[in-house]
Amino acid sequence: MTFEFAVSPSFNFVESFGEKFNIPVYKDSLKIPPHMGEGSIKWVDVGPDFKFVLHHYTLKQDFHLKRKAPEVNSELISIVFNSNEIPTGLASDRDNTIQFLKNNGSSIQIASTVLGTETFFPANVEVYFGVIGIKRQTLAALLRVDNASGPLQTILFGSDTFFYHEKMHPEVQRILKQISEINDQSKLKDLYYGIKTHELIYLLFEKLVARGAEKQNPVNKVDIDKLYVIRTALLADLGQPPQLNSLAKLAGMSETKMKSLFKQTFGDTIYNYYQNERMQEAGFLLKHAGYSVSEVGYRLGFSNLSHFSRLFEKHYGITPKKYTLAG
Repeated sequence: MTFEFAVSPSFNFVESFGEKFNIPVYKDSLKIPPHMGEGSIKWVDVGPDFKFVLHHYTLKQDFHLKRKAPEVNSELISIVFNSNEIPTGLASDRDNTIQFLKNNGSSIQIASTVLGTETFFPANVEVYFGVIGIKRQTLAALLRVDNASGPLQTILFGSDTFFYHEKMHPEVQRILKQISEINDQSKLKDLYYGIKTHELIYLLFEKLVARGAEKQNPVNKVDIDKLYVIRTALLADLGQPPQLNSLAKLAGMSETKMKSLFKQTFGDTIYNYYQNERMQEAGFLLKHAGYSVSEVGYRLGFSNLSHFSRLFEKHYGITPKKYTLAG
């Protein structure tokens, strides 16, 4: 199942989706029909030039969502919050669960709408997918940041295209679920939608502000696709440290450009990103997949378990053994 669209100031995703798949729209929302799955898509007017669309569904078919580059440039900024739940029954299958999380990791993306993007939703996976469309002038007035630099300067005032990727952290996932549970019969629902969408923006830009004031380089769709090839290669085998020359050849980039754009896009160096993902997987393997401390260490390429324990404790603030026993 595929849905293609292009964003414009007058575009309404819910109405367009409903027309494409012959689904009735009522009060800016639609219910996924049983033959397609279950769930809903809702459109919220948070304020002038500030829209929010929440996708919360489980589909029976794979779903390919393609946002095409618009014919006319606009000042719209797209912020995507993508959170996937582990399918029921998969959590008991350790290897498949790990592979699912690698392929469908939750993330936040903020980009110029002039950049086309593609999102893939696997069948039988519960999806929380929130999209904020906001004009940069509205966002700038909302953030009220003096002397913007680094990513903020590019997003709010720059003339170049941009694309940033942030990991989805639990607080953002919690807010997306809260939004999906808002009672539309409540007289104060609009206020609550506003509060929660502002929270999402706060949590994202708190991370982007922390990235610092480094000069940002323009990116294009080809660059972004290459960076995701690099990221996928990193995640494919967390037991092997990244070889920069091999990654650069794989992506068809110079090492200098690769390192610069990777850090700019993902907020960290390639090696630090690898180590963070390594520790994230270690935590998952210990807590949810039933591996012992030594099994996890060796699986992730550590020949020295003391070194593994030190890195793990530095990341989590607790030893692997205590982490396993914690509730």
